[in-house]
Amino acid sequence: MDLRQQQQNMVERYRETVDQRENIRRLQVETGSPFAADSAEQLSARVERLVSKREVDPGDLTPVPSDEGPVRPAVVFERILGAANELQSVNFLARGARAARAVARVDIIQGGRRAGFGTGFLVGERLLLTNHHVLPDVATATESAAEFDFESDADGVPKPVDSYDLAPDELFVTDPALDYTLVAVGARPDGKRPGEVHGWLRLIAQQGKIVIGEPVNIVGHPDRRPKEVAVRANELLNQLPRFLHYRTDTEPGSSGSPVFNDQWEVVALHHAGVPDPGGAGWIANEGARVSGILRHLAEAALPPEQKALLAELGPQAVPVGPVPVETVPGDGRSGGRGTGAQERRGVTGRTAAGRRRVVFLHGRGQQGHNPAELRAGWCRGLAVGLAAAGLPPLDDADVWFPFYGDALATATAGRESAGLDTATTTAEAYVPDDPGARAVYAALIAESAKATRMPESEQQPADAQESGLLGGAVAALQRPLSWIAARSGLDDIVIAAVFRDVAAYLGDKSVRDAVLEAVLAGLPEDGEIVLVSHSLGTVVALDLCTMLPSGISVPLLVTAGSPLGLDAVYRRLLAHGAVRPGQVDVWLNAWAAGDAVAIGCPLGDTWDRVRDVLCANPKDRAHDIAQYLSHAPIAAEIAGAWSAVG
Repeated sequence: MDLRQQQQNMVERYRETVDQRENIRRLQVETGSPFAADSAEQLSARVERLVSKREVDPGDLTPVPSDEGPVRPAVVFERILGAANELQSVNFLARGARAARAVARVDIIQGGRRAGFGTGFLVGERLLLTNHHVLPDVATATESAAEFDFESDADGVPKPVDSYDLAPDELFVTDPALDYTLVAVGARPDGKRPGEVHGWLRLIAQQGKIVIGEPVNIVGHPDRRPKEVAVRANELLNQLPRFLHYRTDTEPGSSGSPVFNDQWEVVALHHAGVPDPGGAGWIANEGARVSGILRHLAEAALPPEQKALLAELGPQAVPVGPVPVETVPGDGRSGGRGTGAQERRGVTGRTAAGRRRVVFLHGRGQQGHNPAELRAGWCRGLAVGLAAAGLPPLDDADVWFPFYGDALATATAGRESAGLDTATTTAEAYVPDDPGARAVYAALIAESAKATRMPESEQQPADAQESGLLGGAVAALQRPLSWIAARSGLDDIVIAAVFRDVAAYLGDKSVRDAVLEAVLAGLPEDGEIVLVSHSLGTVVALDLCTMLPSGISVPLLVTAGSPLGLDAVYRRLLAHGAVRPGQVDVWLNAWAAGDAVAIGCPLGDTWDRVRDVLCANPKDRAHDIAQYLSHAPIAAEIAGAWSAVG
């Protein structure tokens, strides 16, 4: 996973949680409390942690009036936090200074040349935590170094820099999805390890380190400058199962910085700012949660000697209990997340008596995401549509969510694109490396450009020359791609990324097999399913229908934002054409005029017995599944099929 993909995933996560953040802001305004949007479980865990660590004295808290009805958890927490905020004095500064000593500037060396700088921090006597995109591999880490005390003293005099070589041969663990790298650090010539000199920050697996609305503090080396700290005017905006969104000031070079609560406990590993899709700077920051990193480390397959080195993290870093449930901010409800094989395949649902199963089949770009989080996002979009139709929401637990995002990413790893480093256009950057997938990719762009009435004379410029690694034929695809983007309003990167993954699925048998295997593993074994699919998931759904066990039927198929109307797509399905699946009783297709992925819609022009529903999705969210599901006719159809007796 390259930096471009990491940033795109981050932007998508931020876009997918826009409704959560709007709900958070609404609750904060309505209640007058910055903490009212978090769940009772999170607030209780936070209170317990502050009291148990003696950050506050319960005797100093004023009693809560008993004659005002039930006490909201946020009210109790406000009193706890009010007492805890007394720490913003010398104690706060002293603890911050102690924590900052463990933060280092990472001098990134590649091929003997300085490639840049990042930030890292000690989490053990000889263990440094930073981003995957700062230290992506053993070779880079071997040449790079950690520089401590690159800062000024109390009188503004620069301190002597204390530099240590990294020792990835002793330990190197990395994960591009969470964007973290844990690497061992060598000793100084005098034999001292960095933790002996600068101390280290304890990573804590226990929940309750921060809640929505609390401030965060960041220490790092922005833009390679001496160490700086960002305090105040910062707050936690939202909590996802594996990531945090927060508002604070960071710059390039802050990557790999620790994100602290007010007790100077690490709550996240900062990895990037979220760019404004409109190009107006940065709108938030994102970091990987400590709990997610520790769980990944606990499950990593490492040699015994490296496992032993992880013991430096301490017993408080060992995850205990089930994987944290997803919290839907503002409603106090939680949805479970599977563990083990279920966690890898997706989220299974239950079957209410007398009802069919609902199965959501997601689109591309979901690798590294929590299936329970994705499922909840779909359910929230559907709940809006059901409310508009005067119907109650579905329970998240009644929905199955077979997850293939990681399987798709693994199957295409190393061959997603050719010449990414030399590409000069978006079309080149996203072209698949596999010859079959490359042909499909070119056909998708060309056919979509034709469907949007691009003049043929402009699709293949006469002066196209062989250029670079990819050649003029691929380079010439940028013009039709830009045409499609201009006509739809979607970014050309979004369109190219979707077309690349659709092409990889259709043009490379090994990719298709890996995706279908992952989906089949997360489906019910028998019965009737209401199959709701989106984007690439609609293509997978049509193939899936040819492979379903004999005991499964599909009374309703919903396709949303689908490219199934393109000849380049349906001719390459397992059915070898626009052949309507026999297991499907009713087929509903949702499409939007501004959705460049659904450019071949309506499907009724090509497929037999498809009911097309035109949705007025906002131009900037024309392809979003939540927008499609929020339309009352579509939501009502899903609810009706689900509640019918199977």
